[in-house]
Amino acid sequence: MGSVKDVEVLKAPKEKEMGIARFVFSDRYSVFDWGAMPDRIENKGAALCLMGAYCFEKAEERRINTHYRGVVTEEGRVVRLDEIEEPTNVMEIDFVRVFRPRRSNGKYDYSVFTPNLTNFLLPLEVIYRNALPKGSSVFRRLNAGEITLKDLGLTRYPKPGERLEKPVVDVSTKLEERDRYVTWDEAKKLAGLKEEEADEIRETLLRINDLITEIAEKAGMVNEDGKVEFAFDPERKLMVADVIGTPDECRFTYKDFPVGKEILREFYRSTPWYGEVEKAKRDAEAKHVAEWRTLCKSQPPRVDKELLEIVSHIYTSAANEVLSRSMFDSPKLDEAVKRYAEWIESARNG
Repeated sequence: MGSVKDVEVLKAPKEKEMGIARFVFSDRYSVFDWGAMPDRIENKGAALCLMGAYCFEKAEERRINTHYRGVVTEEGRVVRLDEIEEPTNVMEIDFVRVFRPRRSNGKYDYSVFTPNLTNFLLPLEVIYRNALPKGSSVFRRLNAGEITLKDLGLTRYPKPGERLEKPVVDVSTKLEERDRYVTWDEAKKLAGLKEEEADEIRETLLRINDLITEIAEKAGMVNEDGKVEFAFDPERKLMVADVIGTPDECRFTYKDFPVGKEILREFYRSTPWYGEVEKAKRDAEAKHVAEWRTLCKSQPPRVDKELLEIVSHIYTSAANEVLSRSMFDSPKLDEAVKRYAEWIESARNG
């Protein structure tokens, strides 16, 4: 079970053989690494499942290897998207082994990840950035000297909100208590990657970025950035894992308004709880405490019911636009975003 989707293992993976599992996309959501939040977003799970399936099927048309097997009907049949008439929140996948780095004395041991290991999930999250919004972690990391312009493939210091001529490729850990950005050299060492494998990951990421950008534009959205996970199959052949092209994996905007849970991040940034979360993370890092949530003094507050309904419609309306099918009874995406803009104005005016 994850914070936003559950995993049902139908057949466990072995050293030389992939298993089979199903993702059950829930209506839960998570922000700021907290885990499941107190509210639910109606139909979010099904919307993510269908958008992810659409992107996987389009990726396979471009000969991008993925772990996707199909979506699952209410009767339990595994089918392609064009065979379903009703939304589903269940996706079937090829399932690989997951090795979590062990933590000891404040450090993580990645020694299990060697250049000979096969049939496993890479312990990395690979990120493409087509723009750098104000407040992006990139600016903080550049100013702190944690990364250089060269690390990001940039020739000059970027401006906040700037759309980039070429995408920036970034990488972070995935299976630690709290994800942290690393350089590509460090990522290769942690995951036991050969140079040509790291190159293939970057190349595949950019191909996925191009695909998602095209899909988003067809729906009237802008693909600002996104994250992708990868795995190696039993022959150590690269494949795309987890899910791609959804508003939870990507930062989409529509007429400069966020599409997806960034709306909820913005809501929580205005609450005292968010300040406590940031303080707890800083304190945990200073004290070398693995579970930073234990240092947070309060629980996240509930979200305004009207805002939850708006977010639900934005997810389902985006899915309808991406699939070019009315799978959900929701307004056009333009109308859903317009209602969000009105909600913001009303909240500002008290």
